[in-house]
Amino acid sequence: MVSKTNESCPRCVQGKLVTDNESGEMFCSKCGFVITEKLQESGPKWRSFSQDQNGDRARAGAPTSLTMHDMGLATIINPVNKDASSRPLIVSMKSTIERLRTWDSRSQVHEPVDRNFRQAFSELNRLKDKLAISDAVIEKAAYLYRKALEKGLVRGRSSSALMAAALYAACRDTSTPRNLKDVEQASNIKRKDIARCYRLLVKELDLKMPVTNSVQCVARIASRIGIAEKTKRYATKVLKQAQENEVPAGKDPMGLAAAALYLSCVRNGEDKTQRDIAEAANVTEVTIRNRYKGLKESLDL
Repeated sequence: MVSKTNESCPRCVQGKLVTDNESGEMFCSKCGFVITEKLQESGPKWRSFSQDQNGDRARAGAPTSLTMHDMGLATIINPVNKDASSRPLIVSMKSTIERLRTWDSRSQVHEPVDRNFRQAFSELNRLKDKLAISDAVIEKAAYLYRKALEKGLVRGRSSSALMAAALYAACRDTSTPRNLKDVEQASNIKRKDIARCYRLLVKELDLKMPVTNSVQCVARIASRIGIAEKTKRYATKVLKQAQENEVPAGKDPMGLAAAALYLSCVRNGEDKTQRDIAEAANVTEVTIRNRYKGLKESLDL
C-alpha cells in the first residue's frame, strides 16, 4: 500500500514523492529516486493493556484521581523478572530487584499524610458502594478532604467522621439527594459527630451550600415503594406550585417531598399509607401529617 504526497522530487522536480507504508521507503513516482529507506513512526505509541471508554486502544494509562492517596501518579517496578530485551534476569540481579521492589512499596506510604489518605479514601470507596454515589461526587468529597487536611482540620478528630462529613457536603454541593441519616447508616458513625464535622468544613473552608430541592427527592422515595409515574408527576407539580408560593422555606426537603407524594397518592387513589412513605423517606409520620396539612392550606387543594 502506497500513499502519494504533494512534495516534488528534489532530483527530477517533475515527479511526486510516494511513500510505501510496508517497507517505509519514500521515492519519486517518475524517476524512482529513493529519498529515505526507513520512516519514523509518527503515530501514537499504543499500549496494548490500556483501553478507552469506547474499547479502543488508548495512549495513556489510568487517569489521575483525587480518590487515590498518590492521585494515581506513582510508579511501580515491573513484577516480571526480565530486562529491556525481554531476557530473564540473572540470579544476583533478581534478588537485587526484589529488594528494590520491597523498598519501593514501603516508601510510597512512608509519610503520615499518605497513610491518612489511604485510610480515608478506602472508607470513601466503601461509602460510595453503600450509598450508590457517582464518581463526580466522590471526587468532590476527596477534594474537600484534601483541603481539610491542608488546613489541619483532621488533627484531633476522627478521619472517618470527617470523610463522612466531606461526602455529605459533596452531596449537598452537587444536589445529590442523600441526607445525614443515610450517611450515618452507611458510615456507622453518630449523626451528631458527622454534623459537627460538616459545620466545621463549611466554616473553615468557606463553603456555600445550595438549598436542597425537594423535587429531586420525589423520585428517590417513589422508587423505594413502587409509586406509579402518574402519582410522581402530580407530586412534582404540587411541589413546584409550593415553591412559587414560598412554602418550602425552612422545611426539610425530604419531609416535604414525602408529604407531596402522600397527597398525590390520596388524590390519585393509590394505596400507600403514611407509614410506608415515612419509612421510605426516613422521616416520621408526624412530619408528613404536618407538611401535608400545610400543602393543602397553601395550595387550596
